[in-house]
Amino acid sequence: MLEQSTFAAFLFDMDGTLTNSIAAAERVWTRWALDKGVNVDELLPTIHGVRCIDTLRRLNLPGVDPEREAELLAQAETDDVEGVISIEGAAAFLASLPAERWAVVTSAPRKLAERRILAAGLPLPKVMVAAEDVAHGKPAPDCFLLAARRLGVNAEDCLVFEDAVAGITAAEAAGAKVMVITAAHSHAMDTAHPTLKSYDAYSIEFNDDGRLQLRAR
Repeated sequence: MLEQSTFAAFLFDMDGTLTNSIAAAERVWTRWALDKGVNVDELLPTIHGVRCIDTLRRLNLPGVDPEREAELLAQAETDDVEGVISIEGAAAFLASLPAERWAVVTSAPRKLAERRILAAGLPLPKVMVAAEDVAHGKPAPDCFLLAARRLGVNAEDCLVFEDAVAGITAAEAAGAKVMVITAAHSHAMDTAHPTLKSYDAYSIEFNDDGRLQLRAR
């Protein structure tokens, strides 16, 4: 039970975990897919939780430079934040955490991540690991390992909040505990990890050693 565990820090994915930007992201990718002749229905389920550059490399479209196309898509997503909102309870939950005890770990480029976080009315983190900060994106554990290191803690001593399979796999590989955020899910996820629909379900306490602990409301 996570409520019986204590943690040095919390690591948060962004899209689907702190913010709900699914509609905005899918608008941009739908326009792109139609322009490139890519099947929209097949593409959209694959874009969440992973870096744009990794999606483009996987598609390997003739005549498409993944690095250049990733830059164009990132700018298009940065320009379109209509409808981006925070996950229920996320603002208050973050406000209850000391700035040095949490980080955002996202597959989005830093500029896009900052734009969406602010659009959702959330505070920018003191520590953020974004797409350009690691050579290998999720599901590789590099991003969570780096975030923990920047916070001065071990990844095994962190609780990761994630919504996507790639991110959950990355957190597991980093040795962290995982809480799966389901607020933006349209279908139930089959997971062995605890799930959370609203951050309002928990408050944060500090034990005698100053470690973080979840308490059900």
